[in-house]
Amino acid sequence: MHAPHLPPPATLRRLLGLGIVVLGLFAMLQSLWRILQSQYPEPVFEAFLAGSMAAVATALGTLPVWFSQRLSDRVLDSLFGFGAGVMLAAVSFSLIVPGIEVARAEGTGPWGAGAIVGGGILLGAAVLLLVERWVPHEHFIKGVEGQRAQTLRRSWLFVFAIVLHNIPEGLAIGVAYAGSHAANADTLATGIAIQDIPEGLVVSVALIAAGYRRATAITIGMLSGIVEPMAAVLAAMVIGVSKLLLPWGLAFAAGAMLFVISHEIIPESHRKGHEAFATAGLMLGFVLMLLLDTALV
Repeated sequence: MHAPHLPPPATLRRLLGLGIVVLGLFAMLQSLWRILQSQYPEPVFEAFLAGSMAAVATALGTLPVWFSQRLSDRVLDSLFGFGAGVMLAAVSFSLIVPGIEVARAEGTGPWGAGAIVGGGILLGAAVLLLVERWVPHEHFIKGVEGQRAQTLRRSWLFVFAIVLHNIPEGLAIGVAYAGSHAANADTLATGIAIQDIPEGLVVSVALIAAGYRRATAITIGMLSGIVEPMAAVLAAMVIGVSKLLLPWGLAFAAGAMLFVISHEIIPESHRKGHEAFATAGLMLGFVLMLLLDTALV
C-alpha cells in the first residue's frame, strides 16, 4: 500500500502564507467594519459593505486558477470585453443619468446640469490620466509605463496597475451610496461585483502568464480588490460633507471609469486579434447590466 502523495514543502509554505494573508485581510476588514458601523453615518457603512462585496467577488474570481492556470486568449479577451460592457452600462445608467437628475433637482437648468456632469467626467478622466502617467505600473500586454518604473520590481508594477484599475470602481460605489437613490447604488454595486469575478480570474491568469508562481498570482489577485472598499469609504465621506458635491462626484467617478474602459480594458482586449469575441463580451456585459438596472430599480 503506497503512502499518499503529499505536496512539496515549498508548496505547503506558499499555501500557509496565502492562508495567513487571507485571514489577516478578513480580520482587517472586520475591524474596519466595526469602526464604521459605530462611528460613521449609514451611507459610509453601506459603501464599505458594497465595496467589500466587490473585493470578495474579485477574490472568488481567482479561485479557479488553483485548478487550471491556462485560459485561451479568446476567453481572456471575451472576459475583458464583458467587464468593459458592465462598466459602460454602470457609467451610463448608474452614474451619468443620476448625476444629471441630482443636478436638476438642485435647481440647475438643463444646460447647467449637462455642464456640471460633463465637467465632472472630464475632471475624473484627467485625474486618472495624471495618476496613470506618474505612478509606475505595467500593463499585461503593453508593458511598463510611468515614472521610475525601471527601478521597481515587476510584481509591484502589476500591483500598481491593478490598484489604478480598481480605484474608480470603489469611488463609484461610495459616491452612489452617498446619494439618495439606494436602488441605483445597489444596482451599481451588484454590477461591479459581477464584473469583478472574471476580473479576478483574468488578473491571476495574466500574472501567471507573465511568469509569476500560481500562489503569488492568486494572492495578488485576491488582494487587488481591497482598494475598492477603501475608495468607497473615502468617496462616501467626502460626498457626505455636502450634497452639492454629489453630481460632481457621480460625474467624476463616471469619468474615471470611462478612462479605464477606453485606455486600459478595450485596448487590452483587442491586441491579440479576437476583437469579435471581445465585442461580443462587451455587448453581453452591457445588456446584463441594463437588465439589472431595470429589474432592481
